[in-house]
Amino acid sequence: MAKVSQIEDPQFWRAGAISIVLVMMVVLVMLTVDSLAAITVGGSHVPPFSVINQKIGYKFDSSRGIDIPTIGEKELLYQHEYTPVEAEALIDKGKLVIQSRACMDCHTFFGNGAYYGPDLTKAWLDPAWEGWKGITGAETRAEAMTRFLMDPVKYRTWGRAMPNLHLSREEAMAIVAYLKWIAAVDTNGFPQNFGQISVNQ
Repeated sequence: MAKVSQIEDPQFWRAGAISIVLVMMVVLVMLTVDSLAAITVGGSHVPPFSVINQKIGYKFDSSRGIDIPTIGEKELLYQHEYTPVEAEALIDKGKLVIQSRACMDCHTFFGNGAYYGPDLTKAWLDPAWEGWKGITGAETRAEAMTRFLMDPVKYRTWGRAMPNLHLSREEAMAIVAYLKWIAAVDTNGFPQNFGQISVNQ
């Protein structure tokens, strides 16, 4: 009877496959735990919901070679300091309004969605809103965004017109809170070159 070489032995390959699967499962668990620490609200990359009470900025971090959000002094949204519970409820409502109006059919959030309209991941930080304060008669960025969302046809801001979604003031305010919060998320430099590219509309 001929001796079967180790390479031809099914037990050898079975043991190897099981070993590789077990090792990779351990690696996957370790990566998942590490990622969850970064992407959980209040983690290293995702600020708590109450960050909407603070000034959100954007600057280049030379140590990482990317632009990152900055969280500064108190800057209240709608002249109200939201408790953590209120902030979470408002942001949840904003996310639900965005989902109910299928905003991702035209816009992108965190790289997901369509590119018919502007990417909204860092929309709160768009310097164009400073100019739109005067156009909408608003005193703050949040109010300019709210008025635009309530009547995007009247306050058209981009080459392609956004349809009027008939948002109530409360719904528009919730969307603005959501947009301010996601602007504070450290997306590792995404979208690349935000605010640095001049676009002819």
